[in-house]
Amino acid sequence: MMDKNAKIYVAGHRGLVGSAIWNNLTDKGYNNLVGRTHAQLDLLDAVAVRNFFDEQKPEYVILAAAHVGGIMANNTYRADFIYENLQIQQNVIGESFRHNVKKLLFLGSTCIYPREAPQPMSEDVLLTSPLEYTNEPYAIAKIAGLKLCESFNLQYGTNYIAVMPTNLYGPRDNFHLENSHVLPAMIRKIHLAHNLLLNDWNAITTDLNKRPVEGIDGNAPHNDIISILAKYGITPHSVNLWGTGTPMREFLWSEEMADASVYILENINFTDTFSPSAREVRNCHINIGTGKEISIRDLAMLIASTIGYQGAINFDTTKPDGTMRKLTDVSKLHNLGWHHKVEIDEGVARLYQWYLHN
Repeated sequence: MMDKNAKIYVAGHRGLVGSAIWNNLTDKGYNNLVGRTHAQLDLLDAVAVRNFFDEQKPEYVILAAAHVGGIMANNTYRADFIYENLQIQQNVIGESFRHNVKKLLFLGSTCIYPREAPQPMSEDVLLTSPLEYTNEPYAIAKIAGLKLCESFNLQYGTNYIAVMPTNLYGPRDNFHLENSHVLPAMIRKIHLAHNLLLNDWNAITTDLNKRPVEGIDGNAPHNDIISILAKYGITPHSVNLWGTGTPMREFLWSEEMADASVYILENINFTDTFSPSAREVRNCHINIGTGKEISIRDLAMLIASTIGYQGAINFDTTKPDGTMRKLTDVSKLHNLGWHHKVEIDEGVARLYQWYLHN
């Protein structure tokens, strides 16, 4: 087992993933955690990262920092997504190697798998056919990250493990309408539509003061607020969502992803991630998910019933759906001894309560 006093660097400790892992480590009694905000340490700056490692000398590293976003952001800022993620990974994994870090946990994403991957997706379908076009640059960066870990392990005997979580949601999620992921975006859209329907301007202005939309906050004239919300498909009588509503998605509560990650950090080594009889060692990463899925339409209905929204939910079929199914095969994770507990209905209720209080 790991020493509770061991110095653990969590890169990206303020994000959805990193903060959940940080809290899980703290709850388990680890008392020597190191984190740096982007302002304190720019992970794109190789010299700054090297200086940080020289000074701090972490024994364990969790690489949860990444440049992330939804379909629109991934498709628009393609260069940023591949360049920044490659650079972050190169710097942090490279310095971890140079400083003899005992163990590194690299966080990726299930978007590494081919667009038409057989469902559910096992680790072995990696690189078997083309990726989803809209997030190909991000996916390639994450594939490079897991291959970097695998290659260091094979050449140098390091203990770097890559985990690929499914779609995550939970405390500290991003609810910005412009660039958030599907579940928090839907919660916020339906919450705002619900309050427009009730004519509850107190709730609407509170929401926009906490999270302005394109510079419009709760102090703006009502007409301006109505106009900007309409741009995002939020009106007093309906919510318009992207796509057909038919894609299936798997969602994992972020605190459970953190629990699985810390479990792997504490109990699993690189040599546990592949068969000893394997002629070629590859696909040593581990999927982290629930192995269960829900359609976007059913998710929207679940959120509406959780919030109490009585208006219409419409789907804009001129907008892209993204991948139709993205279900992870979690047999490897189960065989290594970890299972999820929080189901989607409980998770949505928890996240909505968190949203209302934060």
